[in-house]
Amino acid sequence: MGLYKPSELQAFLLQIEAAPLRSLSQNFLIDGNIVRKMVQFADIRKNDRILEVGPGPGVLTEELLAQGASVIAVEKDRKFASALHRLQTSDLRLQVFQEDVLQWNPSLHLQEGTKLIANLPYNITSPVLIYFLPLRNLFQTITVMVQKEVGDRLVANAASKAYGSLSLFVRFYSDPVKGFTVERTCFYPPPKVQSTVVQFRLKKPPLEEEERFFEMTRHSFRQRRKMVRTTLKDLYSSESIERGLIKVGKGLTVRPEELSLDDFVMLFQEVNQK
Repeated sequence: MGLYKPSELQAFLLQIEAAPLRSLSQNFLIDGNIVRKMVQFADIRKNDRILEVGPGPGVLTEELLAQGASVIAVEKDRKFASALHRLQTSDLRLQVFQEDVLQWNPSLHLQEGTKLIANLPYNITSPVLIYFLPLRNLFQTITVMVQKEVGDRLVANAASKAYGSLSLFVRFYSDPVKGFTVERTCFYPPPKVQSTVVQFRLKKPPLEEEERFFEMTRHSFRQRRKMVRTTLKDLYSSESIERGLIKVGKGLTVRPEELSLDDFVMLFQEVNQK
């Protein structure tokens, strides 16, 4: 039984003696059409292996199981984790872990080709993506519902207002695809902002020196209105920065939001030449 009405969800929460916690950014999906649309966008098929992060009352979990997928659900809240067992199938396709997903080791429980899906609490969106996007040996795709403003940053292209170091991080590990917008009224309690669904199709990163590359990009965007050759002087010599910018071909006065992932990769390779 899907908890698709506020009254049904409220009765369920009363039954398990739980409540949405503002401190955990808990806003529960109550629109069955959106749940089905999200599962369809994530391309969930029979026999797929799914990691669901923060399932809460389990409306998405129930739909995933209905599609014939096997679900590993990681839920931090003890009451919600316990209540998820009511959705167990006759062929035992549901596993529940009552843990903080950022402390949970996916390599111990997941197989290659797993699909991650989540209605992410807004306060852990970036940490979850930073934790899971590099794991292309385990994940095929990652599909999440996030705050719309954050979703815009995740899929932003160079030269756009929303583009920044998080956009670059995402593109380093994946090809992001924006899905659809979700209205506030689709949740209980309704959040203050719209949400959006985004999918990340994982790929091989363009460089092996990941940490040093992200040190450079974060440094570049720390003062995004300044020129790259100014913000990177703490890390590299002026000569190597200018040599790199000339190779990129965007001019010496370029600012970080004007450089694409390919531009930053080319710049990184040039300034790190032995």
